[in-house]
Amino acid sequence: MKIWIFNNYNELPSQGGLNRHYFFARQLQKLGHEPVVFVGSHPHNTHLQMIEGKESFRLEPSEPFPWVYVKTVNYEGSKLKRVFSMFQYYHHAKKAALALAKQSGAPDAVLGSSAHPLAAVLAIRLGKRFGCKSIAEVRDLWPESIVAYGIAGPRNPAVLALRRLEKWIYEKADDVVFTCEGGYDYIVEQGWEAKIPRAKVHYINNGVDLAAFEENRVRYTVQDPDLEDPSVFKVVYVGSIRQVNHLGLLLDAAKEVTDPRVKFLIWGDGDQRAALEQRVRKEGISNVVFKGKVEKTYIPGIVSRADINLIHGGDQGKELFRFGISPNKMFDCFAAGRPILMDLPAKYNPVEQFQAGICLSNASEIPAAIRQIQELSPQAYESLCSNARKAAARFDFRVLTQDLMEILEKRG
Repeated sequence: MKIWIFNNYNELPSQGGLNRHYFFARQLQKLGHEPVVFVGSHPHNTHLQMIEGKESFRLEPSEPFPWVYVKTVNYEGSKLKRVFSMFQYYHHAKKAALALAKQSGAPDAVLGSSAHPLAAVLAIRLGKRFGCKSIAEVRDLWPESIVAYGIAGPRNPAVLALRRLEKWIYEKADDVVFTCEGGYDYIVEQGWEAKIPRAKVHYINNGVDLAAFEENRVRYTVQDPDLEDPSVFKVVYVGSIRQVNHLGLLLDAAKEVTDPRVKFLIWGDGDQRAALEQRVRKEGISNVVFKGKVEKTYIPGIVSRADINLIHGGDQGKELFRFGISPNKMFDCFAAGRPILMDLPAKYNPVEQFQAGICLSNASEIPAAIRQIQELSPQAYESLCSNARKAAARFDFRVLTQDLMEILEKRG
């Protein structure tokens, strides 16, 4: 099958951590299919621009399958530019798709993935034009996320317009894929189930390429005194350090941990890092160490040497978790085969489903949970590790790609 995937924000592993459709395409190609991935030329959360000239799109020659950059402006720091880049993506991706169809034939299926909805709109329209299956993939609930994060109110005209567009997408797509397991709960909550049957709504969470994870774990090793010290009980956080992550709550929790062996090791960067480091110095929080940013290839080696991996978030947007969770870092933590502490109370939670760690109501419960894991017997600790590895096997992209193929090959 010729399978075209449209995702403004997907990245190559060398550019960042948003690699869902890169890994899908790799597995699809191994199965004998012909994937093409259309991405924005400005990788998200970077300063990179992959098209410096005037062309609307270009092919990345280094990949074994067609990886097409479509021109979008650099928008960091500007909400208006980001909105403009969404429309740019739609226009230039459509131009690239029509050119490719003229050159090598029409696709058998097209998939358009959020965050923003225009990729799904494009997939639906191309599916109709080429007479092929269209799939709308929902990784972020727009406009529900806008409301949940306090960006706009539920009666805001823009939110109401996006809500109408959202319903149109779910109705017109041949199939809808949610990365959160409770996606159909959301449709029922909106009162749309009469128009959007359960049979066309599917669940494929994010995941991990276990082969790539293991290769990187062996090849890329961080030389770090805390990771290498067997006397240190390592509580590891890997991720962004921004206001939305509320890492100040981790510092509060760390101050309540009295065991001198425990250290919170924080890898990552963001606009809150300097302020948090200053707070650590000012308040003498000796068990928290900010390690800085590392390339994604080093993450497997870090999380695999943790005693506990921490998945942490703030209060903002938590109401979205009633539909499930899909943070990319969760799947690296599963692959690490170490117990997980998660302070994101959520329905449809894979950490709970696989009994791979302890799920908490909030960050204030972290000190007690750390003591609980420290006091486990070796057999009980290894059971959590084994369950994490089982979760990783379920969410390996080889398995997730088979799930995707079932949808692509479904008739009717």
